[in-house]
Amino acid sequence: MTPPRIAYTKPSITELEVSYATDAARNGWGERCYEYITRFEDAFRTHLGVRHAIATSSCTGALHMGLAALGVGPGDEVILADTNWIASVAPVVHLGADPVFVDIRPDSWCADPALVEAAITPRTRAILAVHLYGNLCDMDALLAIGARHGIPVVEDAAEAIGSVWRGRRAGSMGAFGAFSFHGTKTMTTGEGGMFVTNDDALYERVLTLSNHGRARSQTKQFWPDMVGFKYKMSNIQAAIGCAQMERIDELIAGKRRIFTAYREGLADVAGVSMNPEPAGTQNGFWMPTVVFSRDRGVTREMLQAAFARGNADARVFFWPLSSTSPFDRGDGLPVARDIAARAINLPAYHDITDDELQRVVSILRDLP
Repeated sequence: MTPPRIAYTKPSITELEVSYATDAARNGWGERCYEYITRFEDAFRTHLGVRHAIATSSCTGALHMGLAALGVGPGDEVILADTNWIASVAPVVHLGADPVFVDIRPDSWCADPALVEAAITPRTRAILAVHLYGNLCDMDALLAIGARHGIPVVEDAAEAIGSVWRGRRAGSMGAFGAFSFHGTKTMTTGEGGMFVTNDDALYERVLTLSNHGRARSQTKQFWPDMVGFKYKMSNIQAAIGCAQMERIDELIAGKRRIFTAYREGLADVAGVSMNPEPAGTQNGFWMPTVVFSRDRGVTREMLQAAFARGNADARVFFWPLSSTSPFDRGDGLPVARDIAARAINLPAYHDITDDELQRVVSILRDLP
């Protein structure tokens, strides 16, 4: 008898989320139409330890507005790692700027700071530090590079809720940070995101952009001060976010529990490495990932086939962006291409059972 399929991810929704969303749907209109949005922004800002937070319809929207507010536009360059989902680079393209891809470090799977600095030109307008799968970029190195060259470092922390770099939460260190609350993430609002910053002036620019270009100081009704964006989060989504924020420690701990079970189950398996957690950091472990050593001869396709036989979902490691159709610059940078060919993301939804975790471990242990 075939065991039930193991999903790779799904959100943790309790009666608290349902009750808040119901209240927003029933009562969150008129004078209360922003009530849950404000509560959610305040709760997230406090959790992260930043001065400002703006709820958005997606992380991509937060990145788009933040980069626009930094002045990124046609002819500019933005540096980021080749290993990323296209959501990170799409705002760069939307603004008419050119993405410059650099290779990743084999230990963190994030942008190699030495290669970032080597890629800087007079056209470089921003460095985009994407914290992959909960793994953290070397923020000390990237921030130092940015300071030396007068270039803002931006954090895409879509996958890094719960990750902490030397006492500072992911997303709180750069010129601004952007988060995702997609249904696959550690915490969710269904769809949605958050822009955060400690820069008062940048916050005001993004706040204006987020409201169709209407500055909050504007006294004329329906008077735009510039052409802005429509990336607002709904009150009902924010209500779910408020409930998730009340459970944030539980949700982060759940991801760490799952990762620990995988790490312990695979501890004696030769040639397997997983998400790193360097000294002085905490990994939120959004997406536990295994990378097989080259000498094992295990490929992405072998891993996909093994999980299909085991009736379990798994995600491929992100393809190098430079290898994909929109960019078509070859088959990817060397480290990015190499790791993607022998890695897989593991199922990691909050309610995964111990038996299901062991089924996944067995799939990996049974590989040749």
